[in-house]
Amino acid sequence: MSLTPEVVLHAYASGVFPMSEGRNDPEIFWVDPRERGVLPLDGFHISRSLARQMKKGGYTPAINQDFHAVLLACADREDTWINAEIEAVFLALHALGFAHSFEIWQDGALIGGTYGIALGRAFFGESMFSRATGGSKLALAHLVDHLSRTGFTLFDTQFLTPHLASLGGVEISRASYRAQLAEALHHQADLFCIDLAQDPHCVLQRVTQTS
Repeated sequence: MSLTPEVVLHAYASGVFPMSEGRNDPEIFWVDPRERGVLPLDGFHISRSLARQMKKGGYTPAINQDFHAVLLACADREDTWINAEIEAVFLALHALGFAHSFEIWQDGALIGGTYGIALGRAFFGESMFSRATGGSKLALAHLVDHLSRTGFTLFDTQFLTPHLASLGGVEISRASYRAQLAEALHHQADLFCIDLAQDPHCVLQRVTQTS
């Protein structure tokens, strides 16, 4: 089966997602975890160090300023599931308005970010990266705040890593995930109905109040 935007969107709406074994592996396989990682939008955990970094500021959050750079940065590691076909289809999904990147910039450099797909009120997080301390955590903090403010109800992280668990991520059963997914897809949310918050202090206050 060819990996087209239509195929990928149908897969996500059905609860499965594509991966490869490595950058140079042309094969694609579909994943449907028995236990699904999710990040509750009202349960994001901000550590003291992350709170200090947000209060200090000196960085700029952005959406889709350089989607391709985020995608390449996420794949720039020894073990990656992002091969050429996955890269190409996500660039196509971005051009179609389904795939988005949340980025952290500092002094003109991209220091952290994450990307994923938005469907209905669900955001399917794909991967994240850091080029400076806390880069990915800052991106996730601003992403969680923005998803909450724009009406999203489900933040799918696919798997639960120790990094995500430290931020409040949890595992839920496949059945529970499918129920939450069906509910999220039954409604619509718009990432761009409001601007991304630029003031870290406001984001910190909102996320802390709900966590």
